[in-house]
Amino acid sequence: MSVNSVGSATAANAYQTYAAASNTQSSEKAASEETKTTAAEESGAVYEPSKETTTAKEAKIYKPNTELVNKLKADAEARTSQMRSLVEQMISKQGNAYGTANDIWKFLASGKYTVDAATKAQAQADIAEDGYWGVNQTSDRIIDFAKALTGGDPDQIEKMRAAFEKGFKKATGAWGKDLPDISQRTYDAVMEKFDKMAEEAKKANEASDPAK
Repeated sequence: MSVNSVGSATAANAYQTYAAASNTQSSEKAASEETKTTAAEESGAVYEPSKETTTAKEAKIYKPNTELVNKLKADAEARTSQMRSLVEQMISKQGNAYGTANDIWKFLASGKYTVDAATKAQAQADIAEDGYWGVNQTSDRIIDFAKALTGGDPDQIEKMRAAFEKGFKKATGAWGKDLPDISQRTYDAVMEKFDKMAEEAKKANEASDPAK
């Protein structure tokens, strides 16, 4: 059987994991640099768009939403573990060995296995339009993760976009070839949402500074 069902779900899983790791590293560094100059305001709330009119961009404090970051990471780890367990059970039933755990992506990419009805049904549900690993939910989680890590700081949008692109490339390497179509579509959806964030940030900046 091809990798269209199980493979697509695990590919989405793979690149989201790699993207999250890359985003964490770059955004934590950015957050650290941002907070060095605001040590006296450590107790400030997580940034939310203010309803008050202001032209002082420096007055806004962008602080990582650690609680949400941890929640998103825990959720991703739990779902990753669930998917890995499902795949390992499928493989063990066939008596196949796929090498080390890190090789599971290449094993799935090979397509050299059969999928039982229960595993196929679960995978298809996971990558459905409204499924956990579907385009909409996966792209939304990546964007939510980016926002939580930067506290919504519009100046960090392009850094987060670059981190996502780096993570996607790493996931492609782990997969061993081009990721399945659903992964490519999710990539496009994420980039579109980054574009929307950048456009909204630009408009907000122009509105707060009439001189521009």
